[in-house]
Amino acid sequence: MKLLVYSAKDYEIPFLDKARDERIRTTYTSAALDSQTALQAAGFDAISIFSGDDACLLVLEKLKALGVKYITLRSVGYNNIHVKSAKRLGLKVANAPNYSPHSIAEFAMGLLLSINRKIAIANTQVHKYNFSQDKLLGFNLRGKTVGLVGTGRIGKVMAKLVHGFECNIIAHDLISDTNLVNEYGVEYMSLENLCKNSDIISLHLPLTQETHHLLGREEFKIMKSTAILVNTARGAVVNTKALINSIEKKEIAAYATDVYEKEKGTFFRDNSKTGISDEMLKKLLSFENVLLTPHQAFVTHEALEKIAETTYFNLTCWLEGKECENELGYETLIS
Repeated sequence: MKLLVYSAKDYEIPFLDKARDERIRTTYTSAALDSQTALQAAGFDAISIFSGDDACLLVLEKLKALGVKYITLRSVGYNNIHVKSAKRLGLKVANAPNYSPHSIAEFAMGLLLSINRKIAIANTQVHKYNFSQDKLLGFNLRGKTVGLVGTGRIGKVMAKLVHGFECNIIAHDLISDTNLVNEYGVEYMSLENLCKNSDIISLHLPLTQETHHLLGREEFKIMKSTAILVNTARGAVVNTKALINSIEKKEIAAYATDVYEKEKGTFFRDNSKTGISDEMLKKLLSFENVLLTPHQAFVTHEALEKIAETTYFNLTCWLEGKECENELGYETLIS
């Protein structure tokens, strides 16, 4: 089997090399997958893509015509690939569903602590020899109510972390987790009630048609003006225009995020010399009470090791004609 790895980063290649099955000849390219770079897949049986790659219908048709049979994602989320179209074209698709929930949840906790205690602002100040404390007021997490939207693998870890800070935990999900209820006293409720009652809201759910812009104008209006919103899920779970409007109106206190609604063409690359043209992103970055990081929550040794192992596990299953447990069920998703 011949594999082409799109969007290969220098820091992840050693992990992929270590996990590689010798029966799979692997080639790396730093290029992101799109309708133009799809042509690089000529002669390859399989490709591996990341969350910044574009596997829309047009791209999938090109890949199929070039002889590609398998697509394995180095991510949990798969909103960037039209999975139903892939199935219709006869392409097999799998993701990396459980690479390291701790890496994401721990990073969410780090974002919360940093935005609340103004750590990023303080760091910038002291590097300019400004040691005043006038803009550094935060609050204790102990006794605060944390609302978890999504209590899957990552949400469960986040519940454990905030419980350690002696927070009250409420949650919203399609299915209640009785273990979280029994161990941490989690109370499940509607999204509306969660928004009304949370001091902190942390998002841990996939991007689907149902969750696209799950938090928008109406939700922000009913949140506490002191509330902090943390997003390590997907950028489009939040309506960014509505968020900006709410920040300007001081309807919420702060937003800490590792993801953005329109990452394509901006994230996963160094734009320091060229700048960016996304005016909405520029506006978001102009607020002192917004902390944004470049989709880095998964960048830990443990997570990259597991992603690499899962990537080759998926490919090996297909190579040997075995059923792949990570093969996607072809739900209708955002294309």
